[in-house]
Amino acid sequence: MTTPPTPSTFNIPLSKKVQSLKPSSTVAVSSRALELQRAGVDIISMAVGEPDFDTPPHVIAAAKTAMDAGKTRYTSVNGIPELREAIAAKLQRENGLTYAPEAVTVTSGGKQALFNALFALLDPGDEVLIPSPYWVSYPEMVSFAGGVPVAVPTTPESGYQLDVNAVRAALTPRSKLLMLNSPGNPTGAVFPEDTLRALAELAREKDLFIITDEMYEHIVYDAAQTSIARFAPERTLTVNGASKAYAMTGWRIGYAAGPLPLIRAMNAIQGQSTSNANSIAQWAAVSAITDSYAFIERSRAEFRKRRDRIVAGLNELGLPTPTPQGAFYVLTDTTRIHADELEAARLMLDEARVAVVPGTDFAAPGRVRLSYATSMVKIEEVLTRLKGLLDSR
Repeated sequence: MTTPPTPSTFNIPLSKKVQSLKPSSTVAVSSRALELQRAGVDIISMAVGEPDFDTPPHVIAAAKTAMDAGKTRYTSVNGIPELREAIAAKLQRENGLTYAPEAVTVTSGGKQALFNALFALLDPGDEVLIPSPYWVSYPEMVSFAGGVPVAVPTTPESGYQLDVNAVRAALTPRSKLLMLNSPGNPTGAVFPEDTLRALAELAREKDLFIITDEMYEHIVYDAAQTSIARFAPERTLTVNGASKAYAMTGWRIGYAAGPLPLIRAMNAIQGQSTSNANSIAQWAAVSAITDSYAFIERSRAEFRKRRDRIVAGLNELGLPTPTPQGAFYVLTDTTRIHADELEAARLMLDEARVAVVPGTDFAAPGRVRLSYATSMVKIEEVLTRLKGLLDSR
């Protein structure tokens, strides 16, 4: 009698596409930090981009009301009408963008909106221009969808501002998309209106489509956030969500608005994958998007204080750190700790007990990303621990 193979010995025929997919370094570092914490090690994590504030009470109340009312069933693939209407009203009110509710789609987090869009737009070999340093998932998503990511470098000396001429120089006959993230992760850069106008003109000239990720739009300090869709609505998909502005990371509500043919294609993809986003979270998001101004202002004021302290503290330690204009991250030069950012991150975790994300997957060599979406008390302790690490070297 033949013994069947065990799950551990059977050779699973994974696709080449999946085998080429790199795991997120953010998740990897966070997992390692959690392992150490479970082992009783006192780790301060500066790795994950998640506000430490609780979800606002009125949002939680809206979720409870929805559950009590039995709104726990499937919804339309593209989201409940009430949420799409609230998003369309928000985009008009806050961004000067006009979309009908049917030109809005609701997804399970911003990642799914980006994923759906890339699969709807890209054919094999299509090139996607991405300013770097970039969020780790952008190039991986592009590659997984069959496209080719093309980095357009920015510099810390410029505050990671995007040079339109650098975008032009990166163009080839295969260029199809431009992916923007403003305010940016991990740089905190906010692209000014003049740059966005020029990029919109370039997109028209070269027949590029634009995806703009505006997840951090409400977390801006020293600049004005502008949506590029104001200047090229016919060729722009605007992606956003509830995670960062309303402290709703675990609720997993993202959304996108753009040209109706693209939205319909994204709905078709979602209909064959996840179907609708969580129904209760959708009703909570209606409340968040409609009435959270006071919460946003309080959060932004607190993030500004934290930003100012961590930037000043890291620079005082001799770890050069540009001042970000938005989001809640800093990119810190750690060559004083070690020339290799992976080794620097390991030393910070193992010796200083501070979890950060190496800049490798962000296309930021020699730097690590720290999230200051944590308390001032922890920021002060992080600076103390890093001082101890540097003093010991």
